Amino acid sequence: MTEAWTRAVRRQVRLGRLLPLGGPGDGAWITEDAAGAALRRAADGLPGVCLGALRIGLADPSRVAEPVVPAPPSALPPGALRVTADFAATSAEPLPAVAARLRELLATAAAGRLGLVVAEVDLRITDLLGPDGRLAEVRPPRPPAAREMAEPSEVRAAEAALAVPGVVRLTGPGRAVRVEERTEGTPALVHRHVLVGLAADATHRTVEVARRVRAAVRDALADRPTVAVLVTSVG
Repeated sequence: MTEAWTRAVRRQVRLGRLLPLGGPGDGAWITEDAAGAALRRAADGLPGVCLGALRIGLADPSRVAEPVVPAPPSALPPGALRVTADFAATSAEPLPAVAARLRELLATAAAGRLGLVVAEVDLRITDLLGPDGRLAEVRPPRPPAAREMAEPSEVRAAEAALAVPGVVRLTGPGRAVRVEERTEGTPALVHRHVLVGLAADATHRTVEVARRVRAAVRDALADRPTVAVLVTSVG
C-alpha cells in the first residue's frame, strides 16, 4: 500500500468510522456519519421522540470475516453491527413501548434502507420531552468535492460509477477514484485495486448501489481490477 493512498483515505476517515456495508462479498463501506444521518432521518417520522447520540460499531469484534477486496485503511471488517443510541421522549405513552418502536424502526432502516447487517440495537432514555417536543431537521453530511481526475483509468472508472442509478456524485478530499497496484504474495502477482468514494441518493438501497458501482467500474477497465466502494453521504 502506498503512503499517498494511505494519507488520502485517512482524510476521508475523518468523516467517522468506516462501517461494512453488506457482507464480506460486497466490498463496500459507509461512513458512520452517513449511516447515522440516514437513521436519524428515519427516526424523524416517530412522533414524540428525539434521537440523541448515536454510534454504530461491531457487535462482536471476535466474529468478523475477511472482505473479498482490500479494505480502506481503518475500515471495520465485515461483521454484524450494534447500533447504540440515546433518546428523549414525551410521556404520552409508556417508555418501553416507545423504545420498542424506535428499536424496530432503526433496525428496519439500517437493514432495509442501507443494507447494514445489524444484530443489536441498544437504546437509553436520557430525558423527557414536553408535549410540544420537536425533532430538529437532520441533514446528511456534505463530504468534500473530489478533485478532477487526470489518469485515463480513473476517468473511465468515474464515468462508469456516475452512470449507476443512485449515485449522486463522487466524493473525496483528493481524487474520488484512486487506482493503485498491489502485490499478492510475490512480485509476479501484481494487480490493480480501485477505491471509489461516492454520495448515494435516498431512493435506492445503498448497498445495492455500491454493488452495481463495483461491477460497473470493474467491467469498465480492461484488467478487471478489484474494486471497493466508500459511501460518504446518503440522501
